[in-house]
Amino acid sequence: MNIILILVCLIAALLILIPLLEKYQGKLGLDKAQKYSKYILPLAMIGVVVKLIHSMVQG
Repeated sequence: MNIILILVCLIAALLILIPLLEKYQGKLGLDKAQKYSKYILPLAMIGVVVKLIHSMVQG
């Protein structure tokens, strides 16, 4: 039950933060961060896989 609550909170935060970041991107100096955005999703996926393998090994 706690996992569902955490996931709902994360999704809600993303739905709120993404439009705000897009709107104020120039003011916050996030234009430079766009070149690194292509690396974020693969790194997150690798992190999830590593955490899953770590959980399975600990058993």
